[in-house]
Amino acid sequence: MAFRQLLHTALFSVLLCLPIHLFAGDPVKFIREKDGVTVYPEVYLSGNARAVKLQVITDRIIRVTASPEKVIPLRKSLITVYGAPSANFTLTEGPEKITVQTSAITAVMTLATGAVAFTDKNGKTLLAERPHNGRQLQPAVFEGQPAYGITQTFETVEGDAYYGLGQHQDDVFNYQGRQVFLFQNNTEVAVPFLVSRKNYGILWDNYSLTKVGDTREYLPLSRLRLFSAKGEPGWLTASYSNQRQQPGKVAFTRAESGIDYAYLDDTKKHLPAGFAMKTGVLTWEGSIASDFEGMHSLRFTYGGYLKVWVDGKLLADKWRQAWNPGTALLEINLQKDKKYPVKIMWTPDGDASYISARWINPVPLEDRNTFTIQSEAGQLLDYYFIHGNNMDEVVSGYRQLTGKTPIVPKWAMGFWQSRERYKTQDELLQAVAEYRKRKLPLDNIVLDWSYWKEDAWGSQEFDPQRFPSPDSMIQALHRQYHTQFMISVWPKFYEGIPAYKDFDKQGWLYRRNIADRQRDWIGKGYVSTFYDAFNEKARAGFWELLHKKLYNKGVDAWWMDASEPDVLSNVSPEKRKEQMSPTADGTAAEYLNAYPLENAKGIYNGQRSVDPDKRVFLLTRSGFAGSQHYAAAIWSGDIASRWEDMRTQISAGLNFSLSGIPFWTMDIGGFAVEPRYEKPSAKDLEEWRELQTRWFQFGAMVPLFRSHGQFPFREIYNISPKDHPAYNSMEYYTHLRYRLMPYIYTLAGMAYHQDYTIMRALVMDFPEDENVKETGDQFMFGPSLLVNPVYTYKARERELYLPAGQGWYDLYSGEFREGGRHINAKADYETMPVFVKEGSILPSGPSLQYTAQKKADTVTLYIYTGKDASFTLYEDEDTNYNYEKGAFSNITFYYKEVDRSLSIGERQGGFPGMLDKRVFRIVWVSREAPRAWLPDGKADETVEYSGAAIKVSAARY
Repeated sequence: MAFRQLLHTALFSVLLCLPIHLFAGDPVKFIREKDGVTVYPEVYLSGNARAVKLQVITDRIIRVTASPEKVIPLRKSLITVYGAPSANFTLTEGPEKITVQTSAITAVMTLATGAVAFTDKNGKTLLAERPHNGRQLQPAVFEGQPAYGITQTFETVEGDAYYGLGQHQDDVFNYQGRQVFLFQNNTEVAVPFLVSRKNYGILWDNYSLTKVGDTREYLPLSRLRLFSAKGEPGWLTASYSNQRQQPGKVAFTRAESGIDYAYLDDTKKHLPAGFAMKTGVLTWEGSIASDFEGMHSLRFTYGGYLKVWVDGKLLADKWRQAWNPGTALLEINLQKDKKYPVKIMWTPDGDASYISARWINPVPLEDRNTFTIQSEAGQLLDYYFIHGNNMDEVVSGYRQLTGKTPIVPKWAMGFWQSRERYKTQDELLQAVAEYRKRKLPLDNIVLDWSYWKEDAWGSQEFDPQRFPSPDSMIQALHRQYHTQFMISVWPKFYEGIPAYKDFDKQGWLYRRNIADRQRDWIGKGYVSTFYDAFNEKARAGFWELLHKKLYNKGVDAWWMDASEPDVLSNVSPEKRKEQMSPTADGTAAEYLNAYPLENAKGIYNGQRSVDPDKRVFLLTRSGFAGSQHYAAAIWSGDIASRWEDMRTQISAGLNFSLSGIPFWTMDIGGFAVEPRYEKPSAKDLEEWRELQTRWFQFGAMVPLFRSHGQFPFREIYNISPKDHPAYNSMEYYTHLRYRLMPYIYTLAGMAYHQDYTIMRALVMDFPEDENVKETGDQFMFGPSLLVNPVYTYKARERELYLPAGQGWYDLYSGEFREGGRHINAKADYETMPVFVKEGSILPSGPSLQYTAQKKADTVTLYIYTGKDASFTLYEDEDTNYNYEKGAFSNITFYYKEVDRSLSIGERQGGFPGMLDKRVFRIVWVSREAPRAWLPDGKADETVEYSGAAIKVSAARY
């Protein structure tokens, strides 16, 4: 194989040196077009591409398409919504290359190969397609239809790192040198957009199963050198115990060289009949060795408890419920030929659990500064290269292509309470009443699944026995409790109900799950399927069903569960494609990842068509490139209620935000609960409360603030009694969230007007600081607040990094710390370390029980001095779309360090109901005079504001 590769490379080099006109075929090598150029490379040098086009979209965005045919076909994109390209550019022809140059970027294509390289306006290399063998368009067939497997390898510069690509659960922040698999699944969200710390992005316009990064196949465990517990080569020793309380009491052992029970029913088919999965423990022991030197990746999927020791060190200690397996990625530095003791202990979660282990050897040296994007199916290669002066401009380019982010209704930035599930109308109303009684702020109550009759999933009808008067219930929530109502809607239909029959008659349903007679887990089990969201008429029909049955009752927002679509949990990608075939747009192989986008589009367009003045709000378990355009926020799915899962949500949320979709949330406290927490001992109860408290602190400072999970119930008052540290902390952070509403709602406005990212990885704001390249467990919440979640049980301090280039003020004490260093910050039970960036203006408003209770007629401005600062307070009508027509206002505050003055600018814009007059209370915070954040504390200055500019001096303070 090595000789063949060497021969191929040598032949390629010879061919590349030959004059272009010596090749047989069409003598036309390129065609100039009004928006770019199309090049016709030599097919055997271009990975089977017969035409490659550079299309200039803007001065910062260039589209690259490559076709296996001479004509690049017109293609309907599901993700892009931009208008006609509009940018000036120059086209320069050379003997071997052609150059397209805008005011911001340059793309150079080699005529013989069609390979493209990108530089900035100064000629600095940003990214390049691999010059040979970098692109591949390989013929493939799906559902009897022709397609192509599509691969593109890029070469990056030293020190590059890339982020984004949706939301994943491996606790990896920087994906350089790793593999990301894009397949919609519960807790995994596929978004084919990556952002580099070198200020470029790639939007990959393909909807099929896709791998990004190191796209080599993960190998079965048997491809490692294995040794048994006795040192015998070729296998590990598998010990089967049927008594998990005594795992050392072994029923029998076997020689095993593979662990590969990854999907539904695999264990039932392949594990020995003598193993009692409900009560047993399976342990593999021995040693591993590799002929490769360096970092090996070992990847597990699991349901139940998993522990992994390598060389005597416990590297994984995890749990996940069996119906939604977790993943564990272990990166292990192995010396060549050295034997490492290994022990893998698996405790199944019931008799339908899963376990698999696969590995991959270190990235070859020649591929260290590369990444590949490889999609299973498509008709052509199609991607957008986006460049910006910073990562925000790259994200802005993504939204220019895929659509703006509508501003969420203001109430959505408040606190949401949810549980799995409120079983009756009275339970739901009592929960809201208790929040109001205790004066705990609340804006949204969520009704999870199964409010319908047991055998009527998909009817979108309330069970009258448990919800006798849903209209009155919603009216009481609105009028009596001033609370919004969100309801769970699935794209799922039980066979035989009227809605099923109607959709089936129209040909709007996927039929395979019906043919398989696959039953779900409810009651006796019911046969069901999902509707085809790629069918425009089916989308309209689904909205009409929701409109007629639910929206007319006063529903405020939609919780769109299982939108992957999760027709059957934990199936292989091949099974998912079977379940979705055919789609209205084409083969499931080509389209499956875009289902959540189309599902959201139907509801967004439907609600705006019948109620154009009310902001649509969707919370969906899965998303895709462009989801933000349809008012879709995404949550991280059915994660486990464990400390390691809490930590994983930080990097997951950061990468999701870097994927261009700004509104993200999670189940505060984790969804699925270990059995030890359901009937806890005193010790387990205290750990549960501390876990919920730490997660709640974190959740108060992400874009959407939402508590949800299985039993134990997640209402604050059900987690702990009043005056317990847990209760006190959750109460404090809920009030903090509402006091910061002028700041937080401004961030929501910025997401639309400025394409802003709310939950910000440190690499966005501190790009020159090498220390933050790998930092995935701290983040900026807006421009001012450095958030540092505590994710270790009984921790009362946490190590964190204060980025260089500015100082930092402790939010709670006002104490100043120099940047550019690691510190151990105080983190007592009730507080999470939060720091305010030097040179910040942080506004806070009145104490509220719900966002619409009172306008911010008095705003306290904390001025964190030491550097110049500015903040623009954004306001509009909170719940309608008039901001799209210019109905909003901005008030900009400027602080100048040179004369220690604050200027409050003239109000810009206006809207009906706007406050004409208000009061600004000013608090100066400095190194010399630290001040704790106390929004009701004494102000240094109070000024009345009527819209005209004001200047205030801090000199005397």
